[in-house]
Amino acid sequence: MAELAQVLRHVVPVEDSNALVGHSTRDDAAVYLLTEDKAIAVTVDFFTPIVDDPYDFGRIAAANALSDLYAMGARPLLVLNLVGFPRALLSEGVLEEILRGSNQVTHKAGIPTLGGHSIDDPEPKFGMVAVGEVHPDRIITNAGARPGDAIVLTKPIGSGVIATAIKDEVAGEDVILDAVNVMSTLNQTAADAMLGADAHAATDVTGFGLLGHLHQMLLASSVAARVQADSVPMITGSRELANAGYIPGGTQRNLEDLVDTLDFDATVDADTRALLSDPQTSGGLLICVPPDRLDQLLADLEGKTPAAAVVGSVVNGNPGHITVE
Repeated sequence: MAELAQVLRHVVPVEDSNALVGHSTRDDAAVYLLTEDKAIAVTVDFFTPIVDDPYDFGRIAAANALSDLYAMGARPLLVLNLVGFPRALLSEGVLEEILRGSNQVTHKAGIPTLGGHSIDDPEPKFGMVAVGEVHPDRIITNAGARPGDAIVLTKPIGSGVIATAIKDEVAGEDVILDAVNVMSTLNQTAADAMLGADAHAATDVTGFGLLGHLHQMLLASSVAARVQADSVPMITGSRELANAGYIPGGTQRNLEDLVDTLDFDATVDADTRALLSDPQTSGGLLICVPPDRLDQLLADLEGKTPAAAVVGSVVNGNPGHITVE
């Protein structure tokens, strides 16, 4: 995150009153006002395969791209595909399977794919530009968390550890299946529940890990948080794989970025610390909800999302600081 901030300092500040959300707050999507009751939300995401099955890769990439819109409380309208693929392998059917998988997810989301762009690339990459709509008064940003809010997570973590194990061909089929199911699940239901509970703030958990994205939300909101490590759900097999050493390089970078704003209780073991910082793909929503709306949120999530876990609370303190107990 420190390196990212160094790079972004060269991005020219936006001076446009219609630009409601931009890069400066590190929110999940850009939001631009169209009329007094309508704004457009736009985001982009793409990455290299993290699973071997191209159909599953397409599903995961599509769910991941749409997640940024859901985290902002926006309703997806359409997507454009972004494809990097070796031209010599076009006849192998792999790209067809990637597109078939992505189409399955966008169809479930009820939106069309209206085009895209492709390049000849020796390393396959796939993702999307996702466009959505949101009422200007209903935008959920990462800057609204308040002391007393409960912090709720809607998917278990550990996909980075599992992706590393997949690359080393040591992940079991049951572990891969569970991880794919989690990553390919849309955050649509979670977003609907979040809006119904009048959430104060939200983000989705991706490359900076649970603690990294929580830190950004707390920093933007000028508050701190306490996290109960035992309450954080983990994908099947991820703890065992972390213990066996299948930890992505990004995990240590995520931890190093938070060294000045993170306190672990002595009871929190090294594997748990790694998993809490594990870079995620298509992770769940991390939602800050007022305590009087918590029961409603949990009821709306229960049995409909991969997880519905209260993992901590927002407190007064140094902005961005996290205590893990």
